[in-house]
Amino acid sequence: MNPPRSSPLAGPPRHIVLLANDGMNLLDLCGPLQAFSTARRQDPEAYRIHVVSAAGGAVVTGAGLPVATESLAQFEAKLGDGERIHTLVAPGGSISERFVTNPALVDWIRERAPQAQRVCSVCTGAFYLAEAGLLDGLRVTTHWAWAEQLQRAYPALQVDPDPIFIRQGRIWTSAGVTAGIDLALALVEQDLGHQKAIAVARQLVVFVKRPGGQSQFSAPLASQAAGVGRFAELHAWIAANLGEDLRVESLAGRVNMSPRTFARAYVAETGRTPARTVELMRLEAARRALEETSLPLKRIATDAGYGEEQNLRRVFQRQLGVSPAQYRERFSAH
Repeated sequence: MNPPRSSPLAGPPRHIVLLANDGMNLLDLCGPLQAFSTARRQDPEAYRIHVVSAAGGAVVTGAGLPVATESLAQFEAKLGDGERIHTLVAPGGSISERFVTNPALVDWIRERAPQAQRVCSVCTGAFYLAEAGLLDGLRVTTHWAWAEQLQRAYPALQVDPDPIFIRQGRIWTSAGVTAGIDLALALVEQDLGHQKAIAVARQLVVFVKRPGGQSQFSAPLASQAAGVGRFAELHAWIAANLGEDLRVESLAGRVNMSPRTFARAYVAETGRTPARTVELMRLEAARRALEETSLPLKRIATDAGYGEEQNLRRVFQRQLGVSPAQYRERFSAH
């Protein structure tokens, strides 16, 4: 996989280990792989890249495409005396609705991660790091659709479904699918500098830092997607009435609770405050309107419950790091 080197590495080699497992998302692997490989084409001494599975050989991704891998034992044999893993990346993706880890990979991660300079996950790869005991007490992220399951399975974690990636010391976790590219670009920037990361991003035709405050743009609210729980009807009503009075007192009245009881019960069930849910629903509605319609900003601001267009602008700058017009330019289908 690695091209021949014309000169010895200056300092210890950066071994990048991308773990692979049957059923993983193809892009969770090939996105970071391409980013690191592009960096290496610009600087042949930058990385030594390894795609490794428990047993080696062909690993079949969730898309049905097999990927050639080396085994854990084969990789271990390649390490020179005193060499260690620089960056370990755990795979994401699952062929079932319940994520199941490969015990051999978990054991290996548990053994090798303490010596690695960085340990990372893409998407549901966070389950591997959590099962290996590496994430206890940390704030982490994963694909928005798996965040609730990850939190239930590992209550010692602080799962935040919003960011594209989170760094906690030498532990990095990222959201789903294409977020692995954002993660890899951040790692390249840390290793090789901003200009090299920009050059890689240009080659990949992506942003070196995705506009949006590193937020999962397309993450629908779990409360809307799930459609279950005692507040499901309230969520549906909020989504259909974003321009109404959505303060806690008003929402509590709709479910026949006192404001204090409602607020406490809501946080206990959803993991966020009612105000945060309203904020996210309004942002989601405005974002979708910008993507899917040609409505003027004033109309979008009114429909989403922001009132004035300037309020819409302030929210987009604060939450996403871009103006509504910039967001529409980049993501509109019209």
